[in-house]
Amino acid sequence: MNKEDIISKINDFLIDEFEVEEDAISPEANLKETLELDSLDFVDLVVAVESNFGVKLIGEDFVNVIKLHDFYNLIERKLA
Repeated sequence: MNKEDIISKINDFLIDEFEVEEDAISPEANLKETLELDSLDFVDLVVAVESNFGVKLIGEDFVNVIKLHDFYNLIERKLA
């Protein structure tokens, strides 16, 4: 799976499952502020990643994830 596929899939489930407005999604979007994701949403996000990508995430994975592009990169690393 290439980076564009990862980005597309993540954006799709943010829109469909988290009801994030499509125009709010950009690589520089702050996951907590711009996308309005709270701690419960992060739990749902971990479940969505596991079901969409087949990788497990733990709390430490999110330490350096601030912006959406950080999240894209995290998933890309996990899939590598």
